[in-house]
Amino acid sequence: MASMGHVRDLPSKGLSVDIEDGFEPTYEITPGKKRTVNSLKAAAKKCDRLFLATDLDREGEAIAWHLAQILNIPEQKTYRVVFNSITKNAIQQAFSKPGKLDIHRVMAQQARRVLDRIVGYQISPLLWKKVARGLSAGRVQSVAVRMIVEKERQIRAFVPQEYWLIPAVFTTETNTDYSPDWKRFIESAPDKKKGRSLSEQYQWLAEHKAFKAELHQVDGQKFHADHQDKAERIFKALQTASFFVKDVTTKRISSRPSPPFITSTLQQAAANRLGFSANRTMRTAQQLYEGIDLGSMGALGLITYMRTDSTFLSSEAISSVRSYIEHNIGHTYIPNKPNFYASAKGAQEAHEAIRPTDPDLTPKQISQFLTDDQSKLYDLIWRRFVACQMSPAQWDTTSVEIAAETSLGTCFYRTTGRVLVFDGFTRIWPTSGESPDLPPMKVGDRLGVIDLQAEQHSTKPPARYTEASLVKALEKEGIGRPSTYASIITTILDRSYVEKIDRKFHATDIGEVVTDKLCEFFPRVMDIAFTRHMESQLDKIEEQHLEWVNVLQEFYGPFKVNLDKATEEMRHAKAETQPSDYTCPECGESMVYRFGKNGRFLSCSAYPNCKFACPCDRDGKMIEEQPSEHACPNCGKPMIRKTGRFGEFLGCSDYPNCKTIQKLDKQGNIVPPKPPAEPTGIPCYKCKKGELVIRQSKRGPFLGCNKFPRCRTIVSMKQLDRLRSLQQEGRWPPETPEQARELLGSESKKTKKTKAKKKEKQ
Repeated sequence: MASMGHVRDLPSKGLSVDIEDGFEPTYEITPGKKRTVNSLKAAAKKCDRLFLATDLDREGEAIAWHLAQILNIPEQKTYRVVFNSITKNAIQQAFSKPGKLDIHRVMAQQARRVLDRIVGYQISPLLWKKVARGLSAGRVQSVAVRMIVEKERQIRAFVPQEYWLIPAVFTTETNTDYSPDWKRFIESAPDKKKGRSLSEQYQWLAEHKAFKAELHQVDGQKFHADHQDKAERIFKALQTASFFVKDVTTKRISSRPSPPFITSTLQQAAANRLGFSANRTMRTAQQLYEGIDLGSMGALGLITYMRTDSTFLSSEAISSVRSYIEHNIGHTYIPNKPNFYASAKGAQEAHEAIRPTDPDLTPKQISQFLTDDQSKLYDLIWRRFVACQMSPAQWDTTSVEIAAETSLGTCFYRTTGRVLVFDGFTRIWPTSGESPDLPPMKVGDRLGVIDLQAEQHSTKPPARYTEASLVKALEKEGIGRPSTYASIITTILDRSYVEKIDRKFHATDIGEVVTDKLCEFFPRVMDIAFTRHMESQLDKIEEQHLEWVNVLQEFYGPFKVNLDKATEEMRHAKAETQPSDYTCPECGESMVYRFGKNGRFLSCSAYPNCKFACPCDRDGKMIEEQPSEHACPNCGKPMIRKTGRFGEFLGCSDYPNCKTIQKLDKQGNIVPPKPPAEPTGIPCYKCKKGELVIRQSKRGPFLGCNKFPRCRTIVSMKQLDRLRSLQQEGRWPPETPEQARELLGSESKKTKKTKAKKKEKQ
């Protein structure tokens, strides 16, 4: 029988942790699970043994423990069964050697749950009072937001530095001038902004026995030009120089395959290669793990358990994949010994890496049974697993040094290229990165110049986090665990602490304000090193049998001091201001940044004497109101483009005398007003004062009371004919809402819930 996940948890309301009595948690049956629990209890009474076969991680161990507590079967008759794939063989092996519950793993999960509850339920109400309603704090999520906020501020504070490069394009065919051809080729790119791709350039260069090179040394000094004068002086000296090959070095290098996937690397690869969010990746992986109906083969779990931090592979898995490689790819692609990979410190070696349960089930063979997402992710997992046990790829890398005697001394250019000698694992797992093919050259060869340029560049600000790079950063810093990354990202997006623009995370105003407040009053909670330390302590509860209560006491003492201080001293975000570079257009006083329900905005520092305010963009720049070509439909004055909580809209320029507004769609066009409600003449059965009218919604028309919002009666449009016939018969409106529902043969959701509860109690 299935427990359908968690059956018991801390109640959603209240702290439910007795801090004074050893952090004792109070559990209750998870909402909606009472029927499941009752069915399990009834079945358990008829059994002489209990096998708990939940997931093999901490969360699964905790679910098993809660089930054991609820079902009350004697410990000597309770067994723990663990398997990392849902296949016949794996399940049979697990049941042949059942074990016992690991109470230390359970306590590690309980300590984590209690700790997160203390942080979330004691800081979040403070944020409601001091910033805005609906906010939340979390031991891990708040640190993740801090990382994004700090990256945002690094980008804002970044000052670009100028530098110059003098690249060249050479050819070994010195008798032909390819310069005009190269210029035409570059200028004829279909997309002028993007220009020619690297692969297109490399192809053209190969056809003309040409290659690119960069200047790296001038008169024995490393080339560096941070202003135009220096670059121009060197460029002029090079224009009249003759170039020849000074040195050619060729080396054979090999490239080893990457280890099989763990949770974090799967999320990163799926984000980079497939564009999947962490949540989408884990949801799809769960489906592949639980099993897919493969027609005549029946239902089969296609991958091993997807929440793991171990790169370990069982001997059976290695044997099966080596056999597949030999029979389907070739003997030369199998290394003499299997490839083994070291897991990160603290990884649970009892778990396996994420891999296909059977490498013979190729992505192409079963794609017809999978959805598009399932097919893409299974292909990624299958390829990574097969590739990890293949031979290294081998390359011949050639490095060429080009010299030129100039008036400034000897100048050296350098270029490298590589040729694939043996594809190895890249046959299954292609690696990114293009490298040019170099024409044959030997020391002393003269070279012709196709192109020589002095190019101005600027240093780039730090890159914003993507889902893949954020997961990588969290893993590197030891914040959270791979199984929690997807939920962390979902939470910080849902709370609007960050937003995604072009697949990159941008910190919002509210994210910055909350981060600043928490860093000021809860420095330990927001400290990356301390968060890493707490993760390590929680791991030690399971691995080294550390006392979980002591771990929580170590945290709670300083936390309570900070909490009391924050309650007394934290100022409301709306009461704080930050100076700006703008002056008020109405009174000439300086403008300041304030925080409101829609985020940051500019306000006159003379408020309340001067009430001028205007929005600003994410960089703090004033958004000036722009007149539109539209006139106000009510007073005829020009409409002004404004930005509000839900985006751009038009507002009358005579505000506040005229408060007319018009909505705009994504293209900037005026959204036509909704048609007026159509009267039906049928009285409302609840308020007895209004009548039901036909209104429009996204889901279509419905009947609602015209006294809305005082009366919120809603009736399905399907009942209109029935209502009219009841009115003609003199049976409408009835005296009570209950009679109305009986006449219409419908029950409200609330009534259904009440009846269900009564039935459950009985």
